[in-house]
Amino acid sequence: MFGKIVGIENERIRVENLSKKAEISLIGIHAVFLNNNMKFVGIIDNISSEYIDIMLIGEIKNDKFFAGNIKKPSLNSSCRIITKPELELILGNQNFKNKNVLLVGNSEIYSDFKVTVDKNDFFSSHFAFLGNTGSGKSCGLARLLQNVFMEGCEADARNAHFVIFDAFNDYASAFDYLNQRQNLKFKNINCNVSSSLENETIKIPPYFLDVDDLAILLDVHTPDLMSIIANTLRIAYIFTSADENVINYQNSIIASSLQDILSSGKSSTQIRDQLIAVLTKFNTKDLNLESIISQPGYDRTLRQCLLIDNQGKINAMNLVVDFLNSFIQKDMDNVEIMPGFVYTLDDLYKALEFSLINEGILSSADQSYDKLNSLKVRLRSIINSDLKKVFEFDNVISKIDYVENFFKIGNNENAQIVSISFGDFDERTIKMLTKILSKIFFNYVTTLSNRGSFPIHIIIEEAHRYVQNDTDVEVIGYNIFERITKEGRKYGIFLGLITQRPTELSKTVLSQCGNFMVFKMYHPDDVNIVTSLSTHVTQDLKEKLKTLHPGMALCFGNSFNTPLITQFELPNPMPASTNVKVTDLWY
Repeated sequence: MFGKIVGIENERIRVENLSKKAEISLIGIHAVFLNNNMKFVGIIDNISSEYIDIMLIGEIKNDKFFAGNIKKPSLNSSCRIITKPELELILGNQNFKNKNVLLVGNSEIYSDFKVTVDKNDFFSSHFAFLGNTGSGKSCGLARLLQNVFMEGCEADARNAHFVIFDAFNDYASAFDYLNQRQNLKFKNINCNVSSSLENETIKIPPYFLDVDDLAILLDVHTPDLMSIIANTLRIAYIFTSADENVINYQNSIIASSLQDILSSGKSSTQIRDQLIAVLTKFNTKDLNLESIISQPGYDRTLRQCLLIDNQGKINAMNLVVDFLNSFIQKDMDNVEIMPGFVYTLDDLYKALEFSLINEGILSSADQSYDKLNSLKVRLRSIINSDLKKVFEFDNVISKIDYVENFFKIGNNENAQIVSISFGDFDERTIKMLTKILSKIFFNYVTTLSNRGSFPIHIIIEEAHRYVQNDTDVEVIGYNIFERITKEGRKYGIFLGLITQRPTELSKTVLSQCGNFMVFKMYHPDDVNIVTSLSTHVTQDLKEKLKTLHPGMALCFGNSFNTPLITQFELPNPMPASTNVKVTDLWY
């Protein structure tokens, strides 16, 4: 069939068609050029009665396929159809029951061949499932994970840890069958707060939240509020501590704030009212409105010392000042929050109120009132909403135990897949919870003495909603998803993204992904950003993205020897992500 080479232009080689037949069925088939001991691999992309055009894609050396070509076959090279052993070097090991082999799907061209990759190559890097709504992304992911845990495999992946942030509770039906297997388990958390059913709501100990987390929780968009949040956390520690030394700091910061009010220059009535308001809400056994102020001859309470005389002045001002000065400690700013500090959201709200007082923000007349008071409003709205249930944690637990228990189910068995559906929570809340939980997982793996010993794969549905180019870098100095994709591999934490709008994703996160499954895609901006991720995605493959059938994807990246169009098999069981059949409902 193949005659001699009649022309070489860039990566395209034209050979004579000895059969003189335009056998269209051979388009897409691989051909091999033999040149001494070298093998050059190409794909037949055009056939006429005179010529066959073959696009070079790589070389075979020492029984391994390498994408790309540095050299080209000589004009006297012979050409033939690829053999089965050679094809396996491109499509992957066909023994997909091997524990190291991951079945991806079926070859589009070769009906008897599967597309497989090395499991370690695939899951040791970040990955993305991209494509239009209804193109098969969710089904493709479900099938891929089902293949990880397929029956008949050499061994069960007992120590896998996948957590899926599932916006619509699509995956419970796809993985619940694992609970019937001996060594495998699936855990579903459906946080549907409006349901009358007993659903397990994700629980996050509020005392896990550091300054950065609180900035995310309170939707802070400007870095100038970070000092207020840091001070709030420090005050929460001081106000909740039972340590005698720390209690002295309680007195000190209350006294300092009261001194600021006394020296504010406001009227005596305003000063008295503000002092009483502060001491009514913030007081200790030593410093309160009924504290005794002694002087020669008689004692008075602090409340009595705040009485205003007939000249409109606080008559015992000097006594009050001296009394407050006795509590003030100069090294208060040196208070360090000790490990194991436990607080509730209510404790935090009280500390935030006092933090604003400490900043001198006492009324709407103050210049910074609106900006700083918004933090109180946001925190109060959380406390008054169903979201508070997420941060109601009865026990005191370490972050290590929390993460390890997160992947437990039933009788303390390991759950290999945990799916979290956030139910009725709004998009901003889901984004915030996804970031906070991802950071908890990241902090856990980075503290392990045996680095990488507890691999965690975070998979985010509707990733374009949550993994964005937002203000986190400007406010807290980093974006947790970008940090995971840049630093996570060495610690064993990986990100998986499922989205129909890659242009809305964080560009840093997308650029750090190593493997891509791209389903049908129309929008030119999305197509361009995807095809720019690999130099091996040709213009022909780019055009094919617009015509792929549901469940069919262009797969490329670190694990794939060359970009391959792959037909994913339908998952069994199916996720609940299939399109509504409108006519069934109509009729």
